[in-house]
Amino acid sequence: EVQLVESGGGLVQAGGSLRLSCAASGFISDDYVIGWFRQAPGKEREGVSEISSSDGLTYYADSVKGRFTISSDNAKNTVYLQMNNLKPEDTAVYYCAADEPPGPSLRGDYWGKGTLVTVSS
Repeated sequence: EVQLVESGGGLVQAGGSLRLSCAASGFISDDYVIGWFRQAPGKEREGVSEISSSDGLTYYADSVKGRFTISSDNAKNTVYLQMNNLKPEDTAVYYCAADEPPGPSLRGDYWGKGTLVTVSS
């Protein structure tokens, strides 16, 4: 069974940076996608970014383009989300999610427990 463990959340001032990590295990093939959702209090869950294991293709929500970068270290089975120029509206619980096999967009077959990111103004 696929397991996802997030780390790296915390409190940061607006304009600062954080890097989230998602350690993954249990995939049975080399064809999957890992990404990040976030959910702020009182708001709908939002897909933030994803990366394909097979070709490295990435997706970013418009709200984070140019500020967030997703990357993967296949040797460590870890996906990173580098978040720069953070804004108070980025405050949310960030969840790592994965699909195997991948589809047109990240469905969330598997989920981590989430990590809280708080951006103060």
